[in-house]
Amino acid sequence: MPSLKDYRDRITSVKSTRKITSAMKMVAASKLKKAQERAEASQPYAVAMADVMARVAAGVQIGPGSSKLLAGTGKNDTHLLVVVTSDRGLCGGFNANLLRQAKKMIDTLQSEGKTVKIVTVGRKGRDFLRREYRSLIAHSFMDIGKAGVQFEEAKEISDYVLSLFEAGEFDVCTLLGNEFKSVLAQVPTARQLIPFTLPDFETAQDHNTAQAPYNFEPSEEEILNDLLPKNIAVQIFKELLDSAAGEQAARMTAMDNATRNAGEKIKDLTLQYNRARQAYITKELIEIISGAEAV
Repeated sequence: MPSLKDYRDRITSVKSTRKITSAMKMVAASKLKKAQERAEASQPYAVAMADVMARVAAGVQIGPGSSKLLAGTGKNDTHLLVVVTSDRGLCGGFNANLLRQAKKMIDTLQSEGKTVKIVTVGRKGRDFLRREYRSLIAHSFMDIGKAGVQFEEAKEISDYVLSLFEAGEFDVCTLLGNEFKSVLAQVPTARQLIPFTLPDFETAQDHNTAQAPYNFEPSEEEILNDLLPKNIAVQIFKELLDSAAGEQAARMTAMDNATRNAGEKIKDLTLQYNRARQAYITKELIEIISGAEAV
């Protein structure tokens, strides 16, 4: 049975842990507001980009002269997965859920005889995936968004992916990350970047009341060929912003739960300590009485 000193030490230790988790919760909450605002601010631009792509794509016919980013390589043998996670942990299942989906996707592609290559964004993704898929990792980006996510960082990742594609290193590229839905919901998603899937023009116009006709100069194909690389950078940038906001939301929730659990543990340990102390005092009284009677 633990001694009274053991109980006191344990209670002190859990109280210290509660202070740390409470502080981390407040820090995450303060960072979340800014990250959430940036993630939400990127939505109008992403929607506008999708709208332009849909309008331009409405008059495009995919043929032999089309960009490979649109038409593809004609093969489906090699897949590149860009996995976006956080650099730090202590954020609940934020990384674990996404990495579980990534692992499932890798195993499925390999079982179909496909060649898989991986680009990791974030230390947690790199550390997890290299345990089992070290030979598949082509490159790892870390410390992205350390001082706030910047478009230049997304452009760096996009340029690297495009350089691999131009070198014929893969046929299909898929971006995996956590989509920020709300403070309590971050949903792992997989989005194909290359070849680009043309959005449905009618669907893209669902929220528009006025649909004026457009004439494009130069041709739609030339405009689309120029927009496709930019769209990849925009999609990666949006994913980085969603991941940053989702990480802080998940950490705030996880630390809040940890703080509450620590409080419950302190109550349980205090109760056990009081019972042990009472038993110890009772034992001492019995020994004193027994000694007095013996005299």
